[in-house]
Amino acid sequence: MILHPEPLSADAFAPFGQVIEADPATAIEINDGYTTRFHALAQATSDAEVILSIFRGRPRPLRVSMLECHPLGSQAFMPLGGRDWLAVVAERPEPSACRAFLCRGDQGLNYHVGTWHHPLLVLGDAQDFLVVDRAGPGDNLQEVFFGQTVQIEV
Repeated sequence: MILHPEPLSADAFAPFGQVIEADPATAIEINDGYTTRFHALAQATSDAEVILSIFRGRPRPLRVSMLECHPLGSQAFMPLGGRDWLAVVAERPEPSACRAFLCRGDQGLNYHVGTWHHPLLVLGDAQDFLVVDRAGPGDNLQEVFFGQTVQIEV
């Protein structure tokens, strides 16, 4: 099976989460007009503490043989290096349900609680991401491994 990434858009990604990007419709001028705030682009959801981390994604083969989900909190990724990257999501943890999105270097995303997704997929060199997710007790990671591999062609 081969996945061909589609461009990331708010409408296409809505079943899985929210797109984080500088949306002019949310712009508010603050700090005496020296700063534009793009307000409330996504909502972190958690039953525990919400934390900020930096993940450094390194290149890996573009194939999907597993998916994970976080049943207790949302998880947001915002690239810090400005380079395109990939997101693979699914409504259920099966190869045939997978969808791939090509995310621009100025687009992040926030996975809804319980959204099945592949771990971070960078294109080219390593890239850092600001990540907002849950910390606290409880099992907030589920993984499903496939008997087959899905290839991604960019």
